[in-house]
Amino acid sequence: MTTKKEKSYELRPGQSVELLKELHILTRDGAMNQDSRRKLKQVYHLFNFIEPLLIEAQKAHPDIHLVDHGAGKSYLGFILYDLFFKSQAPQSTVWGIETRAELVARSRELAARLGFPGMKFLDRSVAESIACSELPARIDIVTALHACNTATDDAIRFALARRAGAIVLVPCCQAEVAATLRKHKAQALASPLAEVWRHPLHTREFGSHLTNVLRCLRLQAHGYDVTVTELTGWEHSLKNELIIAVDRQLPTRKPAERLAELLTTFGLEELQERFA
Repeated sequence: MTTKKEKSYELRPGQSVELLKELHILTRDGAMNQDSRRKLKQVYHLFNFIEPLLIEAQKAHPDIHLVDHGAGKSYLGFILYDLFFKSQAPQSTVWGIETRAELVARSRELAARLGFPGMKFLDRSVAESIACSELPARIDIVTALHACNTATDDAIRFALARRAGAIVLVPCCQAEVAATLRKHKAQALASPLAEVWRHPLHTREFGSHLTNVLRCLRLQAHGYDVTVTELTGWEHSLKNELIIAVDRQLPTRKPAERLAELLTTFGLEELQERFA
């Protein structure tokens, strides 16, 4: 049984208990169990990566604008707002971008109920959001948590178009590169290198890995400093890669050349626009 003392120790000061119930991190009666502690540990782990980016952005502008693409139920946006924006950046805004109107309406209702005035939600696609006049001209941070397949690349496209100061990505279910590898497999098998993805399981797994390598090179080719690490322990999720990119205006020629070479090496020239 979880005591009141244990709960106050594990929750950070000022955290919204109602929000944690909505996210099923706490039970309806406000208690914590083993699963709750695991979820809370993951939340804090992700926040620890993003908090320094928020602090850095705030040094340049007190009014931070963070855009969360493929927001879904806006789990990430609500957590960030509750842990940071609510107390440390009250002039700032968290924007949730989601194509499903019913989830946008639900998030708006929850933000109003929690008293989170700096959270705004738009029913938009990534393509629409790039030129969306409702979003501010300056975007400081772009996030995409478990954005499936090409949605991660769309979020990168948005971030690059808006020249976001930092980008935080947790990719999920990448299939496009694997499908292209599969399509050209017969021709590719003339090279021993194709043995890396000859078998269907290897095609899927290698395609997923190669996708993220290309994404990192794409970001580097636009001057970003890129870090790749684990989001959580593998026991919690197989989709575990966390990509953090910070605009440092670094040299771009070498990563751009490497990107082009990899696309050619693996017969992925038709995806050049995707990774431009």
